[in-house]
Amino acid sequence: MAEKYRVGIIGRTDRGNYGHGLDSVWREIDRAQVIAVADDDERGRWSARSRTGAERAYSDYREMLEQEQLDIVAVAPRWMNEHKDMMLAAAEHGCHIYTEKPFCRDLTEADEIVAACEMRHLKLAIAHQTRWTPTLDVVKREISKGLIGRVLEIRGRGKEDARRGGGEDLWVLGSHVLDLMRVFGGDPQTCYATVLENGEPVTGSHVREGNEGIGPLAGDAINAMYTLPEGATGYFGSHRGTAGDPSRFGIQVFGSEGVVEFLTGHLAPCHVLRDSSWSPGRSRKEWVPISSNGVGKPETLPRTGLHGGNVLAVNDLIDCIGNPEQQPKCSMYDARWTVEMIAGVFESHRTGGPVTLPLKQRENPLTLL
Repeated sequence: MAEKYRVGIIGRTDRGNYGHGLDSVWREIDRAQVIAVADDDERGRWSARSRTGAERAYSDYREMLEQEQLDIVAVAPRWMNEHKDMMLAAAEHGCHIYTEKPFCRDLTEADEIVAACEMRHLKLAIAHQTRWTPTLDVVKREISKGLIGRVLEIRGRGKEDARRGGGEDLWVLGSHVLDLMRVFGGDPQTCYATVLENGEPVTGSHVREGNEGIGPLAGDAINAMYTLPEGATGYFGSHRGTAGDPSRFGIQVFGSEGVVEFLTGHLAPCHVLRDSSWSPGRSRKEWVPISSNGVGKPETLPRTGLHGGNVLAVNDLIDCIGNPEQQPKCSMYDARWTVEMIAGVFESHRTGGPVTLPLKQRENPLTLL
């Protein structure tokens, strides 16, 4: 095992930048050292070098990969139109990867990335930071012990703001929610969905180039249903301009004896309602907080937001690099499943009925409308 893992960071100033702290996290990782950064924007490049303590800076990430003997590469830009090329280049040079979400633009790209990493026995973790929050393990354990009885439904919502609600929300923020749905419900078996634009079913005429490098995109309202193992049903919805205050962004797990609400983020709020009617107004039962210490117990860990999640994720990735049999808590396979669930929404709408997951059709369904 390397004494200190040599890290390279890829950013794109004004085109996804450095994601949600995928550059700054390495300052707190004792087992890693930032060797170089790459950014084709000169001012952004030198700012990143100063911010990260990198020894060198490059205008082209390919040159960085050629010149430096790196162990790990952070693919930091939020925009995903170059994610595939960046990850394939990193894999070709034998580098493990920590990447910003969304993973990539379609399932053909996802398959290429997974195959490239598998070929070289590389590990990849994606920055769904909630996967590493200690509260998640507590909630999973308590649900398995019968906290809310038998799980019947899992409901997820995006942020549903005035700009991104609908298809963009599904990609950018829904990726977190769909990943959590799999955590509690398992791998979905089918998807049935409708995609609307101004109240009308989306057609080829609605398809446009999405913001932030998403690729083909359509829809200001998404309604999706997933069949999950053991009889539960998952739902995801996002309608533009209908955001809640406070936000509904997250999931609710409905069981025969109550409801768990789990929001996104490191140590984000989590509560349980032990009420089989799911109606506190009628039953007069109250929501009880769940912390990393258990149900109804106060949180004693510091709330460090996305940064705290990144620290846990990167340390987990490094642990997995040293263990050939271990995958990160949110691995390349989990990342591909998220793209699978998103693509399933558009493929179901395109075909007009339920589709089986994983999809046989791997192209972006919106290009086939």
